[in-house]
Amino acid sequence: MAGPITQDWEPVVIRKKAPTAAARKDEKAVNAARRSGAEIETIKKSANAGSNKAASSSTSLNTRKLDEETENLTHDRVPTELKKAIMQARMDKKLTQAQLAQMINEKPQIIQEYESGKAIPNQQIISKLERALGAKLRGKK
Repeated sequence: MAGPITQDWEPVVIRKKAPTAAARKDEKAVNAARRSGAEIETIKKSANAGSNKAASSSTSLNTRKLDEETENLTHDRVPTELKKAIMQARMDKKLTQAQLAQMINEKPQIIQEYESGKAIPNQQIISKLERALGAKLRGKK
């Protein structure tokens, strides 16, 4: 080991970042900036800051629209002729609602809803019923 030990590292200088906007807002920083003649930005906060504008402003309009709305919107129901046709065809084949439901791979509840008129008509189910019962249920084709 001859000679002095040398370091071939370069010095690294770590500096702090410039203060963020939030940090610069404290009174000391503002006063120091005033003294040095730097620009100071002032922002006026709005009068209704912190309130949920979206919730309060448009509600009255929507409420009024809903109050004025008188149209009764309902789904189509199974027509009486179809109910009777399904029941008649099922009785003619001497099937129960459950048996008919099993034949068309649907739940017995579906057949009950169709026969009571509570179901929303579905063309696929109606065509399955037509095939299973061997009867035309819709239209005079």
